[in-house]
Amino acid sequence: AQEKRAPTERLIDRFSRYYTPGVVAVAALVAVIPPLLFGGAWDAWIYKGLAILLIGCPCALVISTPAAIAAGLSAGAWRGLLLKGGAVLETAGKITTVCFDKTGTLTAGKPQVTDVISFAQPQAEVLRLAAALETGSSHPLAKAILDRAAADAIAIPPAEAAQALGGEGVSALVEGREVFLGSPPAAAARAALTVVQADQIAALNDAGKTVSLLVADGAIAGAIAMRDEPRPDAAEGLAALKREGIRTVMLTGDNRRTAEAIGRQLGIEVRAELLPQDKLRIVGELQREGAVVAKVGDGINDAPALAAADIGIAMGGGTDVALETADAAALHGRVKDVASMIALSQRTMGNIHQNIAMSLGLKAVFLVTTIAGITGLWPAILADTGATVLVTLNA
Repeated sequence: AQEKRAPTERLIDRFSRYYTPGVVAVAALVAVIPPLLFGGAWDAWIYKGLAILLIGCPCALVISTPAAIAAGLSAGAWRGLLLKGGAVLETAGKITTVCFDKTGTLTAGKPQVTDVISFAQPQAEVLRLAAALETGSSHPLAKAILDRAAADAIAIPPAEAAQALGGEGVSALVEGREVFLGSPPAAAARAALTVVQADQIAALNDAGKTVSLLVADGAIAGAIAMRDEPRPDAAEGLAALKREGIRTVMLTGDNRRTAEAIGRQLGIEVRAELLPQDKLRIVGELQREGAVVAKVGDGINDAPALAAADIGIAMGGGTDVALETADAAALHGRVKDVASMIALSQRTMGNIHQNIAMSLGLKAVFLVTTIAGITGLWPAILADTGATVLVTLNA
């Protein structure tokens, strides 16, 4: 926390450098000027000078900010919100725009099969052949198909001569039949799509779903649609940010139709089909427009934008490089934790302002009462130590 100290803490430290010598000078003048120039009693005015020294001691003022920052960082850690120092905690409360990655941040990062569509083969056969092709693959879409086949208790036949075709899909021989599963353009190059089939695929894409087509025996056998569903708390988390007047933007490399479908569902501004350098550029553009930008992501391609943003927030469970690059981490991976982090910062800054007002206010009151002869050394000691205790308790 000391390596990245909050700007307010640095300001208080600079203030104390001038404040403390100033208090010593005022106390000396109070002790010396009245007896020398106005015939005051030396013992009475030296006593008042000592009381002013005690009242002016900056302990409460200097501890007011680090106590609140330490309490804020600790309170965040209890809730799975890790912030790398006071500077991050203070800046979080000033955020005006939050940019979210889609996959693994706004969505769970675990695609699920939503539709199995029959064209030339029954649904069960479409799923059976697709699962045969995907057996052994670690790709998230392959896992979704295998999970659905397992849930439907489908017996998966062995595949022979399987090969992955870069950017297209996968092909193999299943029970002596040549079978291909892949993207609509790659499938259309192997077998003609009817207008009805093309319309069905477009409708699925508009619903935010990724579609893989199965080609068997030289014909389009069927389609499998998958979608990476939004996190359960995504809409709630975005709504919490909007209530605070914070702009939210989705930055994703996914195709525009899928991204816009998820964006409509969650109510967030969408910028799609982006490369990592595009995300970095957009963060820079928003900053030049005067926004204080937070970038939330979990992947390697988010790291440049995480580093460039005023606050980079990594989602728990993300890549090591994202966690290392970010200024803060939401360990529970909840979208609403971003709003919680901003609220924690604002509460901490409010606490700091209360502490500063409390410490300076008590000093001002006892300074006046001491010079007026109403209070002496013991109340001054109580005011100094009491203020330190009060601001620490308040933090």
